[in-house]
Amino acid sequence: MTGAPASAAVFSPGFGYELPSGRLARYPTPRRCQSRLLVASRSTSSVEHMRFADLPGLLAPGDLLVLNDTKVFPARLLGRKSSGAAAEVLLVRPLDGGEGQDWEALVRPGGKLKPGHTVEVSPELSVFIAGPAPDGGRTVRLETPLPVPVALERYGRVPLPPYLGREDEPADRERYQTVYARRSGSVAAPTAGLHFTRRLLEEIEARGASRRFVTLHVGPGTFRPMNEAGPAGHAMHAEPYWVSEEAARAHARCRSRGGRVWAAGTTVVRTLESAAGPDGRLGAGAGSTDLFIRPPYEFRAVDCLVTNFHLPRSTLLMLVVAFAGRETAERAYAEAIREDYRFYSYGDAMAVVP
Repeated sequence: MTGAPASAAVFSPGFGYELPSGRLARYPTPRRCQSRLLVASRSTSSVEHMRFADLPGLLAPGDLLVLNDTKVFPARLLGRKSSGAAAEVLLVRPLDGGEGQDWEALVRPGGKLKPGHTVEVSPELSVFIAGPAPDGGRTVRLETPLPVPVALERYGRVPLPPYLGREDEPADRERYQTVYARRSGSVAAPTAGLHFTRRLLEEIEARGASRRFVTLHVGPGTFRPMNEAGPAGHAMHAEPYWVSEEAARAHARCRSRGGRVWAAGTTVVRTLESAAGPDGRLGAGAGSTDLFIRPPYEFRAVDCLVTNFHLPRSTLLMLVVAFAGRETAERAYAEAIREDYRFYSYGDAMAVVP
């Protein structure tokens, strides 16, 4: 790797940093694996510039790549109140354990959409505001003659992050989704996975590395900035996850043969670390995690991380700093800013290696 010039710290004590205008990626690259890849070494703090298509060359025979196969569903419902005023409902999670009628949701305008109101989305779908939910949310009931998944696919919108500053477009149905997504339940994409193509995954296996999937359904709380109390006063919202017996066995085999476990994204890190026992072995099965990984943290289940460049003061950035070390993370972000990398959900990627 090539060393980067020393630079002033880019992170404030509260994990903030200044991103120059124009660096926020509002659209993805024309092809997924065309994204840039900054490779940072934890041991030397050195960095190297590559393309995401070069990632297979970083994995060695015996390594294990773990990916999150959650699927983003069309959770954003736009409609109107009885007064004719615009209203928005973001479905967060079903309350009956499946894709039924009753959901926890976030609503806008929150002060005016009180229980008893109805949002008309279409002649075939309306949302009844049933009651309060934690953190200013609402419990809602979807009223439709259609099966709920059909109604959402027909009238729901892709829940793009608000900071993109645009409405979703037809291409986002495909691009704000990993090519291996299969378990519906997320309101935000595991964005490190957006760079992978099926061919790239095949190349990784051809090198003798294996891949397995876990599931963590991403909720809006993952991306919520710190409150004024800082990390010590920040509570993560619980998110459901699932680790199969197959994934747990593959993890154990990788560790026993001296291979490295690669996590494709912070959601995979949180899943593996939540499922790991004190000895680092994974427990298979379903669970719920509100694990907040921030410095200092001793990682038990992950050796390498592939991730995007994250929002200032976010829990995701704190996880990256905990994994990479502050010096390495600051140098990587300073270098990415200097070299015109694209940031956030549709932006470029970095790989953190030993």
